[in-house]
Amino acid sequence: MNLEDYTAPETEDIEIWLKEFKSTNDPKVKKQLKNLITLYYLPLVKKIAYGLARRNTDPIEDIIQVGSLGLIKAVDQFNNNYGASFKTYATYLITGEIRHYLRDKSAMIRAPRELHELCIRMNNLIEKLKIKLERTPSELEIAKELEMPVNRISEIFEADRRKQLISLDQLVFTNSEAEQSLVDRLVDDKYQIYQNLQEERMMLYDAVSVLPDSLKEVIRLSFFEDLNQSEIAQKIGISQMQVSRRIKKATFELFRIISSQNKHSD
Repeated sequence: MNLEDYTAPETEDIEIWLKEFKSTNDPKVKKQLKNLITLYYLPLVKKIAYGLARRNTDPIEDIIQVGSLGLIKAVDQFNNNYGASFKTYATYLITGEIRHYLRDKSAMIRAPRELHELCIRMNNLIEKLKIKLERTPSELEIAKELEMPVNRISEIFEADRRKQLISLDQLVFTNSEAEQSLVDRLVDDKYQIYQNLQEERMMLYDAVSVLPDSLKEVIRLSFFEDLNQSEIAQKIGISQMQVSRRIKKATFELFRIISSQNKHSD
């Protein structure tokens, strides 16, 4: 199918990225595709987060971060054979992740000081054991040192993880229009942190930085100011159809640039 004929980047274009994500064995391409798909659907995460936040007092930033975990999980696990669109599947996982978080948080509120102190004790112990053992200690080894059941250590790990949720940061445009941060860190479906994504982040920064100003502007307004296409059209004085075409062109241009960088780095 000719990409120039696409009129619905929310569905058909994403399907191409998802199929490529599933089929490629190149880890660099896989990570960059995940970045692009995640970037594209961040507004969906924010919409769901704001909807659920109306019924509780949690900081919206925390809920968005939790929802982002569900989005990444959806990218990893989506299968076309599910009989649903990716957006439907992602909505289900994002919503579920946030609701689980809110339920867990409600239970944890009962003893926040105790959990906070245990997290500090455990993390200090882990650092000492890393030096002593020259490796990361197991939960069993930590439990023995703290004289606690292993399941209690698991609970403390979970509490600590909730405090350190991975942020999918938005692009921050300064007066010089330099991109400060995007996807600082990503997590897989087991919530393990990828610590070495500096190269991939820089490739994405570079790709955004070389976009024409008109495309960079719609990326910023659509993905990071949460404006819909009608609002963008009114803001910059063009038609909604032109906005749609620019968003489609910008996202495919990012994919083209990053794919080219990957090929040249091999």
